[in-house]
Amino acid sequence: MTFVSGIINSLKKLFAKISTWVKNNPKKSTITFILLVVYYFSLPQTLFNEPYATVIESSDGELLAAKIARDGQWRFPANDSVPDKFKKCLVYYEDEHFYQHFGFNPVAMVKAIQQNQKAGKVVRGGSTISQQVIRMSRKSKRTYFEKILEIILSTRLEFRHSKSEIIDLYAAHAPFGGNVVGLEMAAWRYFGVQSHQLSWAESATLAVLPNAPSLIYPGKNQEKLRKKRNALLLKLYQNNLMDKLTYELSIQEPLPQKPYNVPQIAPHLLQQIAKTNEGKRIRTTIDVSLQNRINQLSEYYYNQYKQNEVHNLAILVIDVKTRNIVGYVGNSPTNSDHDKDVDIITSPRSTGSILKPLLFADMLDNGELLPTTLVADIPTQISGYSPQNFNQTFDGAVPAQRALSRSLNIPAVLMLQQHGVANFYETLIKFKLKNINQHPDHYGLSLILGGAESNLWDLCRTYANLSATVNHYNRSRGKYRSGEFCELNYNADMPRDFGTESRQKNSLSAGSIYLTYEAMKEVNRPEGDEAWKFYDSSLEIAWKTGTSFGNRDAWAIGTNSRYVVGVWVGNASGEGRAALTGVDSAAPILFDIFSTLPKSRWFTKPMKDMETAEVCQQSGHLAKEDCPKVSQLIPKSKKKTQLCPYHKTIHLDSSQQFRVNSNCELVEKMVSKTWFVLPPVMEWYYKSGHADYQPLPPFRTDCQDSNQPVMDFIYPKAHSKVYLTKDFDSKIQPVIIKVAHTNRETRLFWYVDSEYKGTTRTFHDLPIEAKTGTHRITVIDESGNEISRKMEIVRE
Repeated sequence: MTFVSGIINSLKKLFAKISTWVKNNPKKSTITFILLVVYYFSLPQTLFNEPYATVIESSDGELLAAKIARDGQWRFPANDSVPDKFKKCLVYYEDEHFYQHFGFNPVAMVKAIQQNQKAGKVVRGGSTISQQVIRMSRKSKRTYFEKILEIILSTRLEFRHSKSEIIDLYAAHAPFGGNVVGLEMAAWRYFGVQSHQLSWAESATLAVLPNAPSLIYPGKNQEKLRKKRNALLLKLYQNNLMDKLTYELSIQEPLPQKPYNVPQIAPHLLQQIAKTNEGKRIRTTIDVSLQNRINQLSEYYYNQYKQNEVHNLAILVIDVKTRNIVGYVGNSPTNSDHDKDVDIITSPRSTGSILKPLLFADMLDNGELLPTTLVADIPTQISGYSPQNFNQTFDGAVPAQRALSRSLNIPAVLMLQQHGVANFYETLIKFKLKNINQHPDHYGLSLILGGAESNLWDLCRTYANLSATVNHYNRSRGKYRSGEFCELNYNADMPRDFGTESRQKNSLSAGSIYLTYEAMKEVNRPEGDEAWKFYDSSLEIAWKTGTSFGNRDAWAIGTNSRYVVGVWVGNASGEGRAALTGVDSAAPILFDIFSTLPKSRWFTKPMKDMETAEVCQQSGHLAKEDCPKVSQLIPKSKKKTQLCPYHKTIHLDSSQQFRVNSNCELVEKMVSKTWFVLPPVMEWYYKSGHADYQPLPPFRTDCQDSNQPVMDFIYPKAHSKVYLTKDFDSKIQPVIIKVAHTNRETRLFWYVDSEYKGTTRTFHDLPIEAKTGTHRITVIDESGNEISRKMEIVRE
């Protein structure tokens, strides 16, 4: 207490003296106050206003790429700290008393003046490191007046910054020859390493360069540079900063020769980051070893595909748990003639079939179908729109999950028609597919076949968010997170917040997503990998390909519980190539990348969001009493889906070869059976691929059932327009009308506007020449069954 009291009393006396002096010397005190204010504000708040290079590093701090500063200088943003080796080299070379003086060293200045006068030229500088920082920030001519200002400002610098911060400023802005500025860039340019990896000899070389940056030019001034470096190393050894062996090895190290290029491991990611973080150093989430591997794959496949005039590709790899980007190839290593600088990952492209799994999952979630529900696959025309399957064939009816795994177009269009374009559009909006931004009517049913555009970033984000939904639902025992559908992240220092937990789903339920992924797992593999299921080490991946109209875009996106991989292949210019397809061009890259990634387990079944139901074995609908049943996992509370509409009870005679009814047979003699019956057009195509399908037995000749549909139009569809076409000789071609009948051997009689046109048997296709306008087509079979349809014929 006595000591503290003494200090307080001393301070009081001092303030009293100052107060007295101010009162007695008003002019001097005013001048002194003004000088103090000028001194305080003499140093700019920001010393260096130069633009910096944009620098990105991998997750473990390795340099990935850099973009030169706007003024053409390679000036990296200052690092958090300068390596200790360089600090020691710098202090012992430039300013041995750096830690003792307060901005300038009068002894050193006097010695420098004396030596320079004696030599008749400048042979030694007396500036401290602090003075040199001021000189670099001001960039003024070296005059005596400027020297005085440097001394004043260097003392002000010492008030504002610590010694360590002053060295940081020096290291970040010192010239190292050519357009290389700052220690970080110099370390890369001359030694190909980061600054913390520099040896004693390399640190010493860079410490002497700002004093004479012209010495660094390869092949010139090597001996001068070597002498300066070795003299500094000797001083360090003499001051016990290194042992003898380290010193002897250091002076044997070669000087830098050919400059190293700045790495460009992820140039397109750098391009994206520079848009919002120009001049900053960003530690990204990129796994550098994975990035190098996918760069190699990108180069390999580019060299393969360019033989077919396909010049561009893009690859994106996402960590599902964090939504971090761990691999990013924005374009192939092509040239400027083929848009090498275009970042395909964020470029909108036609989606092809890549949205089909999202529709499947949405319909599962809404209870509109079950995984094995039969979907029609027949010739279809909807308001003049006629979708076609890739292989130009029809299955009649196909389980929904099989339609997805085979990427059949017609079932997808019919599913979208059932679900509603507007409903599906709303789901896509929730997924934030930003390029799908027109009114739903703009896309129509073509939305599911590539009528819209999206980009690899948004699509991969969507699948990563869905995968994370299933994972978290299982970990949390049945909960969802409000922020699950979040943006992808490339900044390793960016905290992630997935929101609060609740029982409320975000968009799709975990069960619907899981069953969709189970269907996607069955997608046919690329050629040569068809037997993947039989491999002990086979990769379980939910994946989907897509090919846009005209073979312009080839997509492949796959996911397991840990990663999402997206691949696009094509030409940035939009030129299509006949051999360019998702399964042949993009899928091989996808599987090569998954083979590189750590092997991951398949998704755990979200049992809390699923239940077992009795499903019709043949139709995939919920089973009725008369259906052959199988147990199947379906999304929970989705038992509102339609009961099987295809199993019907029919009555047969005692021979069980003919159908009968009460008009022609006694009830006690009838044999009742359950029969799987498809509508005529579906049946027409379905039975050709299903040898076990049994068409309904015909009615016995003395029986008739007017309520049973036996035939239907395949073409044209109801209320459709039929366009007349011309051949190469400009001759108008007839319209081909097609009908399916349950008994293909029966004869059909054809009428147009009540005018008889002909008879068909077995193949019920009839060419009809008719004028433009509205016509009614009527077809009657031998049993008197009749169907009729209006159609409008127009010229192209």
